[in-house]
Amino acid sequence: MAEGLMKKMYGQKAYVQSAGVKNDMEVDGFSIAVCKELGIELSRHRSRSFEEMQEWGDDLSQFDLIVALSPASQRTALELTRYYHLDVEYWPILDPTGLGESREAKLSAYRQARDQIRDRMLARFGPPLEEDAT
Repeated sequence: MAEGLMKKMYGQKAYVQSAGVKNDMEVDGFSIAVCKELGIELSRHRSRSFEEMQEWGDDLSQFDLIVALSPASQRTALELTRYYHLDVEYWPILDPTGLGESREAKLSAYRQARDQIRDRMLARFGPPLEEDAT
């Protein structure tokens, strides 16, 4: 969700690449649904691990900032970047997986997580870019 939100809100202003501690490959269907509500397409997105990023040519030393959304990803990011000059920020975001009994309750939890990420981005990076009025 974070990568999709960042690209939607800030376009090409920054290079964004999402990664996690492990690779789950498929993006969660609830994430896809709640992002689609904001016009963000995640169905073709594939998650990757930090190690895969490096294997595929993303050099962590070329990044300025890593935003960790879980304590586990923060620990991994700090370990992987201890020799690089870049910032690692931890944003405590609700983990919606496993929350809610009904579909609507699950969607509500995912919306809450999505909105927490969006609010943190706005606080950190400022107002989103204006969309082209073409």
